[in-house]
Amino acid sequence: MSDLLSSLNPSQREAVLHFEGPALVVAGAGSGKTRTVVHRIAYLLRERRVYPTEILAVTFTNKAAGEMKERLERMVGRAAKDLWVSTFHAAAVRILRAYGEYVGLKPGFVIYDDDDQNTLLKEILKELGLEAKPGPFRAMIDRIKNRGQSVAAYAREAPDFIGGIPKEAALEVFQRYQRNLRLQGGVDFNDLLLLAIELFEAHPAILAKVQQRARFIHVDEYQDTNPVQYRLTRLLAGERPNLMVVGDPDQSIYGFRSADIHNILDFTKDYPGAKVIRLEENYRSSSAILQVANAVIEKNALRLEKVLRPTKPGGEPVRLYRAPNAREEAAFVAREIQRLGRYQEIAVLYRTNAQSRLLEEHLRRAQVPVRLVGAVGFFERREVKDLLAYARVAVNPADTLNLRRIVNTPPRGIGPATVARLVAYAQQTGCTLYQAFRAAEQVLNRPQPVQALVELLEALMEAAFETGPRDFFQRVLEETGFREALRQEPDGEERLQNVEELLRAARDWEEEEGGSLSDFLDAVALTAKAEEPQSAAPAEAVTLMTLHNAKGLEFPTVFLVGLEENLLPHRNSLGRLEDLEEERRLFYVGLTRAQDRLYLSYAEERETYGKREYTRPSRFLEEIPPGLLKEVGAFGDAPVPVPAGRLETKPRTHLAEFKGGERVRHPKFGSGTVVAAMGGEVTVMFPGLGLKKLAVKFAGLERLDG
Repeated sequence: MSDLLSSLNPSQREAVLHFEGPALVVAGAGSGKTRTVVHRIAYLLRERRVYPTEILAVTFTNKAAGEMKERLERMVGRAAKDLWVSTFHAAAVRILRAYGEYVGLKPGFVIYDDDDQNTLLKEILKELGLEAKPGPFRAMIDRIKNRGQSVAAYAREAPDFIGGIPKEAALEVFQRYQRNLRLQGGVDFNDLLLLAIELFEAHPAILAKVQQRARFIHVDEYQDTNPVQYRLTRLLAGERPNLMVVGDPDQSIYGFRSADIHNILDFTKDYPGAKVIRLEENYRSSSAILQVANAVIEKNALRLEKVLRPTKPGGEPVRLYRAPNAREEAAFVAREIQRLGRYQEIAVLYRTNAQSRLLEEHLRRAQVPVRLVGAVGFFERREVKDLLAYARVAVNPADTLNLRRIVNTPPRGIGPATVARLVAYAQQTGCTLYQAFRAAEQVLNRPQPVQALVELLEALMEAAFETGPRDFFQRVLEETGFREALRQEPDGEERLQNVEELLRAARDWEEEEGGSLSDFLDAVALTAKAEEPQSAAPAEAVTLMTLHNAKGLEFPTVFLVGLEENLLPHRNSLGRLEDLEEERRLFYVGLTRAQDRLYLSYAEERETYGKREYTRPSRFLEEIPPGLLKEVGAFGDAPVPVPAGRLETKPRTHLAEFKGGERVRHPKFGSGTVVAAMGGEVTVMFPGLGLKKLAVKFAGLERLDG
């Protein structure tokens, strides 16, 4: 026993020694939760004589499962090979390979990946004569299945148009998708969990067999479970649950994937008498960093009480830099990173992928190698490449590859069969594909869509030599309906931000370098080459990633940038208090990635949809008590404490009055809670009435909290 317990703190030891019955381990960031689970499994094997074939441990990623297996092999040796350690989906595959025939699956059923799904959806859209892309329909399928909804239930809450087509037609796409999957002997990843649930609910004897293989269940990252994973866990746990779940509601940041924070918050209601153990000792971050993190997250209502306690005393102060604009913010980050060195120990975190472009540019200028995690380089993003393709065709009509890329982007009624006929004509006559497009009347029965595209491209060819790159891209956007098409996509907001970032990049290039559209395309080609992760990112490279991708990682030095209202918290979160709290958790996740050194920054001016706007510092910054942040200058000058009230730098009417979270009374609507404040307006949630947007100047609001 001594080697199992000697390296553990009292709370970890309590969790390890828990034997039978349900248990909730509230494991704060950097508190050693994986170590605790591994030692607990070893304890069950060595001291409680539980068979390895009676233990199941579920993780969310294959990487996490692999790491847990490796640790267990080092601790318990050969017994680890008989343990069941897997992701939810891998566990479901194992069950369905054994019993899938009971829910209509053939023994060799195929699991469709993302590309397979896209191909199948394209075929269905073609069958139905619908001009649309598969992305929005994949998002619809994921939403229905992740929530375990019926089609009828989804239809009641769905928007009138999905992917640019009426809801009724979109639901027909779903029905055909499911039917074709089964006809082809296939399932998608979401089906795996749903079919396992269907199997267990219809065949209790099979459930009982599997429960014998999973007498002691561990579920990691329980705060990230969605309704389907929750149901599967409850079925496996059974009436006498030996279920230990580990997680942290303060790190629940995947609501957009249907993760439900209430699964962990309500665990003791679902399992009365469950033991609750809190892991609050943090082995990752310095005291200075944890003071900031604790001060921020305690403002959330949806959480389980806990306070992270540092095991590393003191530490460098958390630094704050206020940049005049977004370019200066990126320049500051690049200078500081160049000064610090040890690039492999540094991460730069941001809310949206579009923010990476300026950071990549300034780090490249400083000759700092960059590794992009979870995203391709800015100029490799689909919507950016689509717009660049228009430019390349305008400059060089013989560019067949880029012409084929844009022929139906956005959708304009030119399908693959039409393109195939034009390609065949070009091959027969020895002309370019574009010349074949110009001859559409001779080749096609219905040449009008192609003729309209040729007319558009010829106008763009003239513009390519008459305007700068920014005006050219603006014209493409206006004349193609590109923005409207992106708005229909599930991640359209972020893709639109990338489009706006391309316009900014073009304008900045014009101001700094100047030249033709062709010159700009050359500069882009060189930049895109420089940002390739494999060639330009040796082992010693700075890591750039979104906050969502940073979860589970840690770095000695972290830069957390773009801490402004409408970025963090994101503008899409300001209508609901639950969404706002998830944004605060996202900020908390970013803070707790840092081990020794943490920089926070925001820009006082940033471009949004082509307009330069004054920004307001994130309300989350304003929640940090005075004295915990030290302000630095543009060149990393000696830090000085940030006194109370110093974050607000430009006069803005009424903004100081409300920040969000205040209780107020309206003369007509009664009492409510402010959930957002911006530009002299507040959004207030009134019980029974919902959200109301009010002008502070005229609303006559009375504060109820002093």
